[in-house]
Amino acid sequence: MVAVSRSDRSVFGRWWWTVDRWTLLALAALMIFGVFLIQASTPAVADKHGWSNLYFVERHLVMLLPAAAVLFGVSLMPVKAIRFFSLGLLAVFLALLLATPFIGTEIKGAVRWIRVLGLFSLQASEFVKPVFAVTAAWLFTRQCERQGFPSLGVNIALYLTIVVALLMQPDIGMVFLVSAIWFGQFFLAGLPVIFVGISGVAGVAALCIAYYAFPHFTMRMDKFLSRTGDTYQVDQALRAFSNGGFFGTGPGEGTIKRSIPDAHADFIFAVAGEELGFIWCLVIVGLFAFIVLRGLRRLRRETDLFVMLAVSGLLIEFGLQAIINFASTMRLIPAKGMTLPFISYGGSSLFALALGMGMFLALTRKRFGLGDAR
Repeated sequence: MVAVSRSDRSVFGRWWWTVDRWTLLALAALMIFGVFLIQASTPAVADKHGWSNLYFVERHLVMLLPAAAVLFGVSLMPVKAIRFFSLGLLAVFLALLLATPFIGTEIKGAVRWIRVLGLFSLQASEFVKPVFAVTAAWLFTRQCERQGFPSLGVNIALYLTIVVALLMQPDIGMVFLVSAIWFGQFFLAGLPVIFVGISGVAGVAALCIAYYAFPHFTMRMDKFLSRTGDTYQVDQALRAFSNGGFFGTGPGEGTIKRSIPDAHADFIFAVAGEELGFIWCLVIVGLFAFIVLRGLRRLRRETDLFVMLAVSGLLIEFGLQAIINFASTMRLIPAKGMTLPFISYGGSSLFALALGMGMFLALTRKRFGLGDAR
């Protein structure tokens, strides 16, 4: 840890003594695992294209450093600034999300990415998740405080707009994640118990409708339920876990990883299973659990409803995304193209997660005696 005097009243000094440094350390550990696993999983892909063995890890580091700067910069913000910052970003990325089906690039039957100036692809939905979690928390708070603004109606309209935009791509997994964030916050804000049951029934009904309405989703569900068809990638992932055993084959010694097409992205946890083994996989899972539980612990004495709802939404996004990645890699749920936070290769996901966790750190900072504008 960096040595900073408690008497240091600079911006960095105040930040250092109010931010949760243990969460920072856990996030840094995930980033280090990511660099290692991306390098371990990409030589075969790089060689196939005639690139250097370090091609992917170098590109990842080029993205990781500014992403870390985003996380740090956002974590410096006061609570009031986080509200307006999220609202502004939501306006931008929601507009891009709505435009994606019309100007985006189709990949594997889905239109989720926008090509920007021919230089890189942007997935707007990744950025919508964290800023929507904070904006929805603000709207729920205004509704609970009866501030005379139709907050609940705006909140519902905003949620439905995002869901419709995601279904147009289509991205059923992202719809599930956004819905989990929103309904989780709705429940914490005081949703009547009867509506919790209605929401559950509506969720099951929505899955049934999606099964018949979206061929891509139908195909994935059929593969998962029947264990037939093209299950090559998941089968190879399971073989990688089996080959790694408890202690792994060792760094760079994995062989099954070479036959997994998305080993550096959606199936990077399988690379960890093969080369690091069961023990280190538990460490990775433990880091995610630590961050979520640590965040919940910071909320125990929180009196600001907005902070409680916003942090809860950000933690639901972070923890559930990790769970979905783990579960789909181990064939516990249908395969879903969702990255493992801070470990998988992917620019939009990395920057959006840095943005979300930066807001999380800002909202959970100790605020007594700081004169922080709330």
